[in-house]
Amino acid sequence: MAEFYFPQSRFLGADSDPAQAEVVIFGAPMDATVTFRPGARLAPPRIRELSVAIETYSPYQDLDLEQMAVADLGDLVLPLTDIEAALGVIGQAAEQIHLTGQIPGVLGGEHLVSLPLIEAALKTYPDLCVLHLDAHTDLRENWEGESFSHATVMRRVVERLGPGRLWQLGVRSGTASEFAYAREVGHLISTQAGELALLVEQLKNKPVYISLDIDVLDPAFAPGTGTPEAGGLSSRELLEIISQVVSKLKICGFDLVEVSPPYDPSERTCILAATLLRELALATSNTERRMRK
Repeated sequence: MAEFYFPQSRFLGADSDPAQAEVVIFGAPMDATVTFRPGARLAPPRIRELSVAIETYSPYQDLDLEQMAVADLGDLVLPLTDIEAALGVIGQAAEQIHLTGQIPGVLGGEHLVSLPLIEAALKTYPDLCVLHLDAHTDLRENWEGESFSHATVMRRVVERLGPGRLWQLGVRSGTASEFAYAREVGHLISTQAGELALLVEQLKNKPVYISLDIDVLDPAFAPGTGTPEAGGLSSRELLEIISQVVSKLKICGFDLVEVSPPYDPSERTCILAATLLRELALATSNTERRMRK
């Protein structure tokens, strides 16, 4: 069994009995493969602490965390120097949650933590699709000889899922070969209304895993990240995408990754991350009903 330790603070409103929860939150504090600036391992406890700055109620979705059963298990105890072992621990924790019919919501950590989370979801949902919100393609074959990296994570995901099942939104950075590969095996979409409507239409009857890298946002809104990239979404645009698009999908799991507190002394990135985590949890509120259809 995976081992957890509990920081001083619990995420806002996530005080339900884990055995009875609809959504089960845990942290995966790992940043072993970051390619620029480390620090994402510090995000889960700080996001929890700063979640007191927001309300449990979302005016975007007209829903309240107090009306849901959400639990917070704390942060996984991960081996510091063994990447494969750490990924195994993360995957095992998520798999146990899926086996009980619950939805895991994970705070990273770097983006590589998404790989075992998606692999765990795939075991329960063989027709799984992934919606990846990110500034970067993350589709490199390797990074400086390493096949497991936050720069290669979606390449490994495509290898597990097969072609046509990865949807990427907000991407604006990558090599020419990565963009070519993205168009060949997946779906690169913009925030135009027609493309978002098409996404919902094509994914509405499939189980969907949501992977949200905080750097999908412009650094003006989320400077606290390891690899910032200009030209991103505004916080309002992302909140609207979650409330108007993501909430219409059959969400079977989600993660929020690449928040790096040391690079934002204002802490607005962590507060925004707490808001996004609230919105993602609330977006699952009708998932159980939709899954039965």
